[in-house]
Amino acid sequence: METRQADVSIPLQSSGWGSAAPGPRADPPPRDYVLWSLLNVVLWCAVAGLGCLGFPPLVYSIKARDCKLLGDLEGARRHGSRARVANIICSVLVTLVLVVFIIIIIIIFMTTMLENP
Repeated sequence: METRQADVSIPLQSSGWGSAAPGPRADPPPRDYVLWSLLNVVLWCAVAGLGCLGFPPLVYSIKARDCKLLGDLEGARRHGSRARVANIICSVLVTLVLVVFIIIIIIIFMTTMLENP
């Protein structure tokens, strides 16, 4: 009498409540960073009246949103990444300008306090 070994398959992933069924992974939709761009425009307008320095990220953000709505996901990713880089640069610059402005105000205040005791 020959004994046959049963075919046993062991799943590599647990089939508990938190696991999802394996399947094709969809790439997340590209981001457009419109709110961050608007914040940069408002900050540049508030800091020195130089709102024009915040417009390039806003333009790239709007282009990314338009491409996403038209279905051009590659164009949306390209413009979205440009908007992200431009927003990072604008945010760093506006932070530096604010810090320098605060330091200058503190120096002026301290010198006037030392001259007029």
